[in-house]
Amino acid sequence: MKPISFKTHIDKLSYLKTFYLEVPASIVKKIGGIGKVRLICEVNKTLSFQCGLMSLPEGKAYISINSKRMKELGVEHGDFVDVILTEDKSEYGVDVPEELTELFKQDPEGKRRFDLLKPGMQRYILNFVNTVKSPQLRVDRAFILISNLKNLTPGKETFKEILGK
Repeated sequence: MKPISFKTHIDKLSYLKTFYLEVPASIVKKIGGIGKVRLICEVNKTLSFQCGLMSLPEGKAYISINSKRMKELGVEHGDFVDVILTEDKSEYGVDVPEELTELFKQDPEGKRRFDLLKPGMQRYILNFVNTVKSPQLRVDRAFILISNLKNLTPGKETFKEILGK
């Protein structure tokens, strides 16, 4: 996929209390539809992040953008931004924490079970481990999640069970 550039605005989904970048239907069509590919979203040639498209009415889509990223960009609700979308060719569509990579080297069964998960569940685990700053807490989270995963029936895992709740 060639890079796709467009100008859009920052809007808010009131029912989710989240901000987003609206992706016009013509761009969604160029990408091949929703859920077909993971993307790298570059905003105002300043900030890049991995993302996917979520559906909006009339063939449009949105990309979530959190308050931290908006602050970093110096933008707010209603502002217009320049967006460049490129295909994310990484294995999972998000960064793999070093701690989880090391755990997978030591625990082939944990890696095998992780690889059996649907991509969304894989990204959930990766993001859950990645969201903490402390390396020890990342190790702890990785170990707990993969241990819980190995104790579940393959193909029937839920986020709640993987979290151990």
